[in-house]
Amino acid sequence: MSEPRETELKLECDRLDLAALGGHPLLQGEGDGKEDAQGNGQGEPEAVLSTYFDTPDEALRAAGLTLRVRRRGEARLQTVKAEAGAAAAGLFDRPEWEVAITGDAPDPAAFADTPVPRILKDAKDATLEPRFTTVVMRTERTVPYGASRIRATLDEGRVETQAGDAALCELELELESGTPADLFALAQALAETVPLHLGALSKSERGFALRDGRLGLPSKAGSVALAEDASAGDAFRRIAMACLRHLRLNEAVFLASRDPEALHQIRVALRRLRSAFSLFKPVLAHDPRAASLAEAIKGATEPFGRARNLDVFLETTLPEERARRPDEPGLEELAARLATERDRAHETVSTILTSPEWRGLLLDLLAWLHTGPWLGEGAGPARDAPARDFAAAVLGRFRKRVRKRGRHLAKLDPEARHRVRIAGKKLRYGADFFASLFPDKTARKRHKAFSAALSDLQDHLGALNDLATAHAVMASLAEGPPGTAASGPAVFAAGLTAADNEARTRDLLAAADEAHGDLVDAKPFWR
Repeated sequence: MSEPRETELKLECDRLDLAALGGHPLLQGEGDGKEDAQGNGQGEPEAVLSTYFDTPDEALRAAGLTLRVRRRGEARLQTVKAEAGAAAAGLFDRPEWEVAITGDAPDPAAFADTPVPRILKDAKDATLEPRFTTVVMRTERTVPYGASRIRATLDEGRVETQAGDAALCELELELESGTPADLFALAQALAETVPLHLGALSKSERGFALRDGRLGLPSKAGSVALAEDASAGDAFRRIAMACLRHLRLNEAVFLASRDPEALHQIRVALRRLRSAFSLFKPVLAHDPRAASLAEAIKGATEPFGRARNLDVFLETTLPEERARRPDEPGLEELAARLATERDRAHETVSTILTSPEWRGLLLDLLAWLHTGPWLGEGAGPARDAPARDFAAAVLGRFRKRVRKRGRHLAKLDPEARHRVRIAGKKLRYGADFFASLFPDKTARKRHKAFSAALSDLQDHLGALNDLATAHAVMASLAEGPPGTAASGPAVFAAGLTAADNEARTRDLLAAADEAHGDLVDAKPFWR
């Protein structure tokens, strides 16, 4: 049986902007106030209550499924969706099964043709219980755009859990007929007048995150599941989408809290994304748009490095120096001075993340991933090659690069060490990206050892880079226009910190050299 699928673009905004979207000329479509065959309103706001169910040990969630019953007036609609691995920033393309039922509890007969019965059969306790609910005022319209028909859904409400509530304010664009290019073009046209951010969480993910106390916290990159028969092009798109999701999850956290870890994860997501462009260069070589997008991302986010460097200094370097020199009076002034600079740097990051240019760039990237020229007939053979073969070739090439650049690492100058670190990062991200393509027991064991050796090398090189960065931060204190440079005690404290850090360099170089040797000896998991 073929699986029915839902292709939906989720965008987030605030309440006032959602109200503006309600009156937007492009969203005044074919609605006449009547309902369609599924009971969906065509233009009039309507209360919608959705209850999400799972077993006591959440067997459905563990299997990547959600089960909900939606109440809309007198109508009840039961929906099963595949969630795990399907969602990325903005675009949700996933199997979906919907059946009208008569009650508020799940109807087993209505999910008989879905994966749910198999999961419940193996569950310790197959009882389905409510986990949380969403309550929204929903407005739906079907709008023509280009050669397509697109259902626009405006939701304003909240998700309710035992742990508390969270607001929901979303625009969803679902392709009913036509081409994905029209779906993205409509989103881009709307974003020109209304601030829209790519959505990263489905309603069910938001509900579980809120209930588990994870909503609003920074998140690390998740694993990327690649199908055994995936092509290199399939792999690139899935990896890039995962990077976008990682980015957007942490963007939202940083904008709400200025959390340094969220900023760090934003930069990790961006490095992973740019590494994906580099690793898949043969796949993208025939599309010049790839290089321009990668450069645009790099250029827009260069100021993020200054903010992160100040975070590291204030969160790590300075506390260590205070522990070494608890009686040094200049350290307090140094901390206050750099905290002010960090506030300015964080404000710069926030300004970029909320700018129309940045939001537009992410929408352009998402559209290009699904409709760009790299998907057309002019692409080279690398795009359609088996992802496993492509991955093995790429990982082998970057392993040789790290091995060659890292020879006699302890004797390299900082610039040469930096090149080793960059090549190592690309190899590390590639090892993470492609791990699922090599699932047998031996490959998994080798992957674990290889990743550990690579992580060890990166940790030591990263520590050396942090020392160099701290030195640059401290050197900047004595610079600047008259009246802005730091005072004597702060500069003196900065000098002491720099001297203490330099004393660590020799040990870190020796450790990095040893870690490089361990990496060279580690067996490649892709062979």
